[in-house]
Amino acid sequence: MRNEIELESIIEDYLNGKLTEAEAIAFEQLRLNDPSVDHKVVTHKYFLDSLKEYSNILDLKAKMDHAHGQIDVDALSRKLGPHPSFIVNLWRKNKSAIAVAASFILLSVVSIYSIQQNTEQTGNVKLVSMELAKIKNSQSNLIRKINSNNSPRNIRPANFGGTGFALTSNGYFLTNLHVVEGADSIVIVDNKGNQYRVKVERSDSQYDLAVLKIDDGVAFPGLANLPYRLKQNGIGMGDEVYTLGYPREESVLGQGYVSSKSGYGGDTTQYQVSIDVNPGNSGGPLLDQDGNIIGVISAKQERVDGASFAVKSKYIQEIINTIPDDSLSKKASFSKKNVLRGLNKKEKLEKINDYVFMIKVYK
Repeated sequence: MRNEIELESIIEDYLNGKLTEAEAIAFEQLRLNDPSVDHKVVTHKYFLDSLKEYSNILDLKAKMDHAHGQIDVDALSRKLGPHPSFIVNLWRKNKSAIAVAASFILLSVVSIYSIQQNTEQTGNVKLVSMELAKIKNSQSNLIRKINSNNSPRNIRPANFGGTGFALTSNGYFLTNLHVVEGADSIVIVDNKGNQYRVKVERSDSQYDLAVLKIDDGVAFPGLANLPYRLKQNGIGMGDEVYTLGYPREESVLGQGYVSSKSGYGGDTTQYQVSIDVNPGNSGGPLLDQDGNIIGVISAKQERVDGASFAVKSKYIQEIINTIPDDSLSKKASFSKKNVLRGLNKKEKLEKINDYVFMIKVYK
């Protein structure tokens, strides 16, 4: 118990900048080596930020009460209406009070919106799949080319959406299980607008992963050899990472860094990353600066900017291992060497983008 109290005290001093430079370096090394300590730091920071936010709300309410007391309601009633200049005088006399009241109203509206959004989350973590049926976009350049015109998927709108990426060149893809769970039919869409029907080939509810397989006959032409590798180690806190995903009907780049080697609640199967992801990013690849796959974007923490989570690539390999080798074929597996090394970021993104797909789910 004593050690726990001492650790909490050190964490508080660390977050408040009270440690010496040498102490701070030593503590950061401890965070790197001990995921449980790092999780305590992240949790404590969130707690302190929540206290500060609550304190700001109380302070604003007090200012509003004080401002309300400064307004002479009786004088307002007597003067209302005689001359337009009264409005100007009222503003000049009470502008600070009115501004505070307006700020409080705005804060109330934001709070109500936040409460409405929270009904969709699991605890404090929100899954980032997307309700496509509610999204409208009239830009002509988003019109999609459809390969199989006799399919009912071309008539009715999709209900949900997310992101997936190629595991092989012969038609296997990975996404989050929560994106496709309970689907009647699933379609993937490449960056040129071509659509292909897929089915769930493997799923793992523990790690929220699903392997999809092309189920469209001869419609799928196959892909060139995958440009990226699957990297299962060597990622540390502070390393720069990025993701490609479909929070809208074109791929979007998100950039940031690894903020913790464990996920929400100290979950060691995940990374926490400082990338602001949105609905539709679920299932997108998390890549390091060399273009290696290090994880799969799965969720974000509500009311915490840039606190997103990704399932570690180790568990991608585990679900791949459940698929028979003759189904994957030798030429269809991840690249054994990094063909992206030496390319600039733009060139890497152009190559990777061909292997990241939008997922449309019909229920």
